[in-house]
Amino acid sequence: MIKRTLYFGNPAYLKLKDKQLQIEIINENKDVVTKSIPVEDIGIVVIDNQQITLTSFLIQALQENNVSVIFCDYRHMPQSLLLPLEGNSIQQERYEAQLSASEPLKKQLWQQTITQKIKNQANALTNLSLKSDYLIPLYKNVKSGDTDNCEATAAVYYWQTIFKHINNFVRYREGPPPNNYLNYGYAILRATMARSIVAAGLLPTLGIFHKNRYNAYCLADDLMEPYRPYVDLIVYQMVNEMGIVEEMNKEHKAVLLKIPAIDVIIDGEKSPLMIATQRTAVSLVKCFNGEQRKVVYPEL
Repeated sequence: MIKRTLYFGNPAYLKLKDKQLQIEIINENKDVVTKSIPVEDIGIVVIDNQQITLTSFLIQALQENNVSVIFCDYRHMPQSLLLPLEGNSIQQERYEAQLSASEPLKKQLWQQTITQKIKNQANALTNLSLKSDYLIPLYKNVKSGDTDNCEATAAVYYWQTIFKHINNFVRYREGPPPNNYLNYGYAILRATMARSIVAAGLLPTLGIFHKNRYNAYCLADDLMEPYRPYVDLIVYQMVNEMGIVEEMNKEHKAVLLKIPAIDVIIDGEKSPLMIATQRTAVSLVKCFNGEQRKVVYPEL
């Protein structure tokens, strides 16, 4: 079942009633308008207004149902992510397998991750009728642990090509638009992946490659890499159809909030991205347990 992604950008009072998220807002006539949504149907909640109140009971219910809650900052950009500490009945067993994973295994898993990321980048360029030949030998020759840093080499070419129609575009987090579009889309993708990791009983802090003492979601940052080109294609289309603005409006955000529901091809089957991230996380569990050798990633 595809879980819903909810966005709240106006003042509201959010509480729990009869296992439903109850939304109370005041309309133009100063009347209280109420709407309810079953908590079990929700996958991601985005809080993008400082005048939104959430009750503790609601937060507990959201966490019990493994709902990712994203809080935005004063710039209306995702700033923090809330997830439950427990998401699987055999979590301790899976933590042990994850913690005891050997370095050679993690390097092989990272090799697979970067190979699929660059391959998806090449396919994204091909889908846009842009030249992708340079990326083909890169993804075919990624070494264990990506010791040659093919990821960075591919990134330079990829970003120069996909947005070559935008003057002086450089991809970096604090850069000018459409970097903000990409940041927002990646934040939604990251929350989706982190939710799947917790549901699979894995520790999101412990990555197979990313290591940062200040990052609680290193594993999500690892596993989302091959999914990034899907966001890039959505942003490319947004730029062409809606233009570029310094601060995204609700229409821009509405497009990006649909990321968890877009269709991808994974293991030869069409699947919503949110379900695909679950399959990726579960396949990683099997790799840690020695049940299979490859992580399952989507192919663009």
